[in-house]
Amino acid sequence: MRFRRANPNDPPKPQRSTRGRMLITGLAGALCVFAFAPFGWWPLEILGLATLFYQVLRSTSVKAAALIGWAFVAGWTSAGVHWLYVSMHTYGGMPAPLAAAAVLLLGAAMGVYGALAMGSAWWLRQRWTLPLPAANLLVLPAVWALFEWVRGWLFTGFPWLSSGYAHNHSPLAGFAPVIGVYGLGWLAAVIAGALLLLLHRSRVRAAVLAVAIGLAGAGLSFLQWTYPEGKPISVRLLQGNVPQNEKFDGAKVLTTMKLYQDAITAAPADLIATPETAIITLPQQLPPDYLPGIAQFLNKTNSNLILGIFTADSQTAYFNSVIGIPAKLGSGYYRYDKHHLVPYGEFIPYGFRWFVNLMSIPLGDMTSGREIQPAFPIKDQRVLPNICYEDLFGEEIAAQLNHPAMDQKPATMLLNTSNLAWFGDTIAIPQHLQISQMRSLETGRPMLRATNTGATAVINGEGKVVQQLPVNTFGTLAATVQGMAGSTPYIIWGNKLFLVLTALSLAGAWFWARRSKNQPKAA
Repeated sequence: MRFRRANPNDPPKPQRSTRGRMLITGLAGALCVFAFAPFGWWPLEILGLATLFYQVLRSTSVKAAALIGWAFVAGWTSAGVHWLYVSMHTYGGMPAPLAAAAVLLLGAAMGVYGALAMGSAWWLRQRWTLPLPAANLLVLPAVWALFEWVRGWLFTGFPWLSSGYAHNHSPLAGFAPVIGVYGLGWLAAVIAGALLLLLHRSRVRAAVLAVAIGLAGAGLSFLQWTYPEGKPISVRLLQGNVPQNEKFDGAKVLTTMKLYQDAITAAPADLIATPETAIITLPQQLPPDYLPGIAQFLNKTNSNLILGIFTADSQTAYFNSVIGIPAKLGSGYYRYDKHHLVPYGEFIPYGFRWFVNLMSIPLGDMTSGREIQPAFPIKDQRVLPNICYEDLFGEEIAAQLNHPAMDQKPATMLLNTSNLAWFGDTIAIPQHLQISQMRSLETGRPMLRATNTGATAVINGEGKVVQQLPVNTFGTLAATVQGMAGSTPYIIWGNKLFLVLTALSLAGAWFWARRSKNQPKAA
């Protein structure tokens, strides 16, 4: 069924085709890439959402609204993760046209979430006969945020560039320890909806709401949810800068091993950390004196090491892991296995073997580690690793802090080990750094980052980068880091509070519609 006007009280809609609206929202979605790192123009993300909502509200059917939402998210994703082309073509060997098509197909697939969100929002507005304020402030933001959350876990999830990440330095950042990244995305969408009401009779209330949200976020940023525990530890974070086209070259393996051996033993530290898969052979395949020689240095200097390496429990169970070698080996090695694997890179979804075979990417079928794993104790601190892509999943990290393994106390700092050399010198590096900053904001924990090409950095518990190495260089970042204890609301509740708030938003819209329907009409 088609409607000439979404609501009898709305102003007449301009006559614009659905295709024209899709073009506008697709461009608006693509421009939102500038809201994220390294650009940081976060108001663009709010303006982009306002553009999306404006076009959806003036569409004439569920189908039209869905197509407009699809174009927005497809443009958003394709522009935001265009660097996947580098991994598939430059390092994966996929022909350039197929690699470009794969990026566009990913954008098209992610656009389905936008289509479902905007189609659902348009349908709810018509079903409940909602006025503009209810649609703009209650329905559109809630449905947008809920489908972003679904995108973060359905089919293992792809939450890269969720809208909340644009706000790690905006006034909304203070909400991160309470409602997490999806909650920030919801609040940004509420502000976008309020912007559309500035020419409506509800403009004063909308303006007050937008300003109140910003002021509340700024106020929350002064709250200290966590507190220092124990004495600070010294850390050395290694950035090997090993070219990706040499990393799995058999002729270069020994050179890389020597590079990291020398970097590890160059100076002592309470914690020395290497990037993800710094060593590409299994521990049992290393020269017999390699790990014992490093352990001897650690014992002599009272240092501890976290080493990125592949491990295996059998001939069919291979893990992307880090092992911890303590200063005193009496308790044996520590080990953390990557739990949340990357589709196509670390596991092959059913039916997509043919796609992976088009690329020369090694180790396409890994085994997932346990969801909850213990932290690595170092003096007064407890370091909880996560490997590369895993720090996109804030609720999983929060769960490990809220319910630590083996009845430990919660970790006092986080460590991300990554290898982003797959994506070359692109915006993937600062985007991933921004994701790590959000995890620090949510948990109140410092995040250490040891990466192959960048961004190797130290992030404090307030989400601020306090030290960073230049990208695409070999180097060591030395720092002193204070661990933090205590729980933010996000650690305790994860995404539950965000889900409750969006559910209440939709319930409020339904109540608004029901109250309006039951009001007596004037004679």
